Amino acid sequence: MRSSHSNVKSGRTEQSQAKPPRTSQSNSPHPSESPNPSSMAAPVPPGPEVFDVVIFGASGFTGKYVIREALKFLPPNASPLRSLALAGRSRDRVAAALRWAAAPGPAPDVPILVADASDPASLAAVAARARVLLSCAGPFRLHGRQVAAACAEAGADCLDISGEPEFMERVEADLHEVAAKNGSLIVSACGFDSIPAELGFLFNSRQWTPPSAPLSVVAYVNLESDRKIVGNFGTFQSAVLGVANASELQALRRSRPRPAKPRIPGPPPPKGSLIEHDKALGLWVMKLPSADTVVVKRTLAKVTEHPEGLPGADETPEFAEHRKEFWSSIKPAHFGMKISSRSILGLFWWLCTGLFIGILGGFSFGRSLLLKFPEFFSIGLFRKTGPTEEEVRSASFKMWFIGRGYSDLARASERGGKPDKEIVTRVSGPEIGYITTPIVLVQCALVLLSQRANLPKGGVYTPGAVFGPTDLQKRLEENGLSFELISARTLP
Repeated sequence: MRSSHSNVKSGRTEQSQAKPPRTSQSNSPHPSESPNPSSMAAPVPPGPEVFDVVIFGASGFTGKYVIREALKFLPPNASPLRSLALAGRSRDRVAAALRWAAAPGPAPDVPILVADASDPASLAAVAARARVLLSCAGPFRLHGRQVAAACAEAGADCLDISGEPEFMERVEADLHEVAAKNGSLIVSACGFDSIPAELGFLFNSRQWTPPSAPLSVVAYVNLESDRKIVGNFGTFQSAVLGVANASELQALRRSRPRPAKPRIPGPPPPKGSLIEHDKALGLWVMKLPSADTVVVKRTLAKVTEHPEGLPGADETPEFAEHRKEFWSSIKPAHFGMKISSRSILGLFWWLCTGLFIGILGGFSFGRSLLLKFPEFFSIGLFRKTGPTEEEVRSASFKMWFIGRGYSDLARASERGGKPDKEIVTRVSGPEIGYITTPIVLVQCALVLLSQRANLPKGGVYTPGAVFGPTDLQKRLEENGLSFELISARTLP
């Protein structure tokens, strides 16, 4: 029988072992071994085991919640997830995270792989044993590229929960070709950043049946809680580093070919004020510089290049037809994000946090202050200890998508033609960072495991471009999120 922990060390010969075919959904035990009926993971095959999913950064604040979500789908649950391993720098910390995630029951028999983002050999060993690697170790600017690169070289699929545009675009620039060649599908932003925004935009777009067409879709995100809303320090740190390296993102974009520009029927809507009151929603709203906006625009650019979507590696004729029909129903539109609150005071916290990060994040001493005192400079929105379990359980989100456009596309070309139709949809779910994000990430992994042949062979893509035509939305609805059509009306 296998032990409950297995270790990956640099230079072990098992790193070079061939990976079993990706189409296999389970591992068979060695003839001389019998599976442990009490184990929640699959039996060990001969030689080094290849796991359906490896969670990297498993001992981190988000990682332990991802473990808890993944455990729900191991045998005897009927899901494509047959085997799971956890990876991190410290065996003891990962083991503690597993015990926490399994409570109040005993910790299941899940192997632990020791690996460090600063040790390429250990990452290569982990990637060689993963069909799908879930990367949870942020900030991704510091730790994420090495993990993605190891997966690209090994031909393993990699999903991460980054909300950092510079990291995501640099990974695409640096790793797309090698990932495509080796059959590694790398998809960033597979958490609250940016699946609800991506699928929410696509859901709103599909409500515009011909001859109608949207001009703009604006998402209004509202975070709700019976207690205080608190974010983890890693999220705050990522935002600070994003400001510090904004010039690098601009330089990267200048060095790259311009993305395809979708044809949108009309100019972008007026920018409006920084803070406004939306009477229809009954909310105060403020513009939000968000990775969601960047990711949605990248998806629209990719679909402009591939109007029928990205073909699967070995997709069925039925899925190919569905994929083409799905993308033919998507209409490009100008997209933006706003944060919202029932009271203007609620926006004050976000405004102050943004100002502090924007002003102090541009120089080293300011960054050191921000990172040393996150709770002070975020007016309590972020703290190094993260939220308590009670604060996580009490929180939820609603994201409204207000699409405005034309009841007939022909109106867009008329002189003085103004939008005359509005469609409002909504995505809702539990707390964003530690309940919704694990749900989304794990469901994306299950889609990869169950529908891999219908997805692109490899490359670096946005989640909308990869998961849009799959059953991901349905899976999320079955696991705590909702997608609703709220209203459709004629504008005066």
